[in-house]
Amino acid sequence: MAGDMKVLNALDSAKTQWYHFTAIIIAGMGFFTDAYDLFCISLVTKLLGRIYYHVDGSSKPGSLPPNVSAAVNGVAFCGTLAGQLFFGWLGDKMGRKKVYGMTLMLMCICSIASGLSFGREPKTVLTTLCFFRFWLGFGIGGDYPLSATIMSEYANKKTRGAFIAAVFAMQGFGILGGGIFAIIASAAFQASFKAPAYEVDAVGSTVPQADYLWRIILMVGAIPALLTYYWRMKMPETARYTALVAKNVQQATADMEKVMQVEIGTEKKEPTSAVKSNNEFGLFTKQFLSRHGLHLLGTCSTWFLLDIAYYSQNLFQKDIFSAIGWIPAAKTMNAIEEVYKIARAQTLIALCSTVPGYWFTVFLIDRIGRFIIQLLGFSMMTVFMFALAIPYDHWTHPGNHIGFVVLYSLTFFFANFGPNATTFIVPAEIFPARLRSTCHGISAASGKLGAMVGAFGFLYLAQPQDKTKADAGYPAGIGVRNSLLVLAVVNLLGTLCTFLVPESKGKSLEEISRENDDSDEAGAQVDISHSSDSRTLPVK
Repeated sequence: MAGDMKVLNALDSAKTQWYHFTAIIIAGMGFFTDAYDLFCISLVTKLLGRIYYHVDGSSKPGSLPPNVSAAVNGVAFCGTLAGQLFFGWLGDKMGRKKVYGMTLMLMCICSIASGLSFGREPKTVLTTLCFFRFWLGFGIGGDYPLSATIMSEYANKKTRGAFIAAVFAMQGFGILGGGIFAIIASAAFQASFKAPAYEVDAVGSTVPQADYLWRIILMVGAIPALLTYYWRMKMPETARYTALVAKNVQQATADMEKVMQVEIGTEKKEPTSAVKSNNEFGLFTKQFLSRHGLHLLGTCSTWFLLDIAYYSQNLFQKDIFSAIGWIPAAKTMNAIEEVYKIARAQTLIALCSTVPGYWFTVFLIDRIGRFIIQLLGFSMMTVFMFALAIPYDHWTHPGNHIGFVVLYSLTFFFANFGPNATTFIVPAEIFPARLRSTCHGISAASGKLGAMVGAFGFLYLAQPQDKTKADAGYPAGIGVRNSLLVLAVVNLLGTLCTFLVPESKGKSLEEISRENDDSDEAGAQVDISHSSDSRTLPVK
């Protein structure tokens, strides 16, 4: 039986080859699309308000009412949460490859459909937009557990962290791509359709063609996904799924020999389903709870706490941009100009702090380990949040805004060179193959729950304590300063929960998940050598 498991040893010790980079690009383009689709909505929400909620005679341009704004921004999160749970479970039941194609097609169709949102009335346009954004989110949700699991199961043990991090880092390029495309599209519209500022001509400031701009920005999200669909369908099933879950070791070996272009060799006289295990406990069992319960609690809690902080940070962007003059007052611009200015500001933040943070993780994760990076990230986010919150009045005075933006950018940098990357990587490494995709989906869904708390809870919490100063339609909140203090405490809790998560650097997936441990209950007797080169993988 040991001969049959050579394929997993071969994967663990394989040199970095072209197929590794192909897998990064194929899985990464899914993530590029995810980020583009999730974050591009923030570029066009102001425009939607101007087009569909214009009030004659108002001194300010139209804006989405609070409940509509929450629905448009948040419905994709709800879809993502459902998709992470459903496709995570399906990826363990049907195999990674089959489900991978489904999620991509769903993303492409819904990306195009959300741009085609029907009707002319505000209610019909925004209802159909929300409907398709939900299903778009559902497809995106599936991409999280599947991309992470596929990459972890393809990679060798020395550079696995960097490969999974590289897939996740494509998210940074997706945010950047969305911003750059919005800049180009809005600049082209601006040049073609001249319009006065809102304060000069309220109606004329929003040209009819502006309705095409937001639709084009949303629909372009389908292109990168469509480009990689063919390659996604050609990828073989991962060897670990085929060998450990589908129990077909010879098929796994044949697949990997083709992909890696090496001769692995199997014992032909043995049956194809040579892997027998008496240790195949399910998710809802005492064995799982005793062996992986704390790990699952660790991955869920850290991702939940991170996303509360990470997504609520995005709320402060518009206030910061306005405060330092990157975005002028809305009434001094026309509708298309506003899209251009918002996109320019978001692209600058992505370029200076978001993207570098991801790549710091890629280069350092296999050197200093997941645990240290996550601990460092949460700790630094805590420090910077307190530094923003405690002297908050100081930051509001003219001339001090630049310091605020620098600290604010550093919290983004340490989120990405920190828990935003590691919470995605670790659940793909520490659970058994037959539950890997499911557990990653559960962890990711906890994160999305945190994102909803962050995006909506803090939308209300950050309102001024004086109701008369709160945004139209919102009740009084606890103010920005107190909200920042709450976020600092959230990051501190994240630092503490990190201690529940094991380090997985440099170990094979079977070693971390203890799939090559005996099952005492079943009395299985297996001789396992623990040297990294000659280890016999799960043959119970």
